[in-house]
Amino acid sequence: MFRLRIENDMSQTHNLKKKLFKLSLIPPKKWRPAATVLIGAIFGLGIYMVRLSNATSYISDDPQACVNCHIMTPQYITWTRSSHREVAHCNDCHVPHDNIANKYFFKAKDGLYHSTIFTLRAEPQVIRALEPSINVIQNNCIRCHENQVTDAKLLDVVENHHPHRTDRICWECHREVPHGKIRSLASVGHQIEPIRAHAPPDLEIIPKWLKESMQSKK
Repeated sequence: MFRLRIENDMSQTHNLKKKLFKLSLIPPKKWRPAATVLIGAIFGLGIYMVRLSNATSYISDDPQACVNCHIMTPQYITWTRSSHREVAHCNDCHVPHDNIANKYFFKAKDGLYHSTIFTLRAEPQVIRALEPSINVIQNNCIRCHENQVTDAKLLDVVENHHPHRTDRICWECHREVPHGKIRSLASVGHQIEPIRAHAPPDLEIIPKWLKESMQSKK
């Protein structure tokens, strides 16, 4: 029985190899060392790129993951100075929340698009949300602010509030929430708060020359 099982396993392995050879997935014997080196190089390069791009951070809800690409620094800085900082992070507004599968699918699709544009250096001076993102952001605005949107008392306070809240996107009126009025690449500098993805571990807020000057004056 044991011998028969071994023979069956060997037969299955042989049949698998024949199928792979037919599909040209196994190179000829003389090319196997070169193919092994090539596959190893591709695998190693893939691991290096994952590490270099800090790709694992995109699985989390950490807002600093959004500034792995330098072009998102103005959006991150303006958010840190907004009232939303304490109640909503990037993923609360910019990805769907109807189900977890849709959330990560949208996140992966959006991230692939952003990384492609960043790699090609094709980003615009002023970043604007595209139609799919606009729909997601608008739905999340209503999801979080449903009580304010449906508050009957506001009908008497805000003129034409019903058409404004149903026929237009929220930030047509609330223009500076949460990223401020000016959001171009040239308008916002780096803040004092260090960004972990780009800051060296020995980073200090006070520059070395100023420290030495302060010590010499003592």
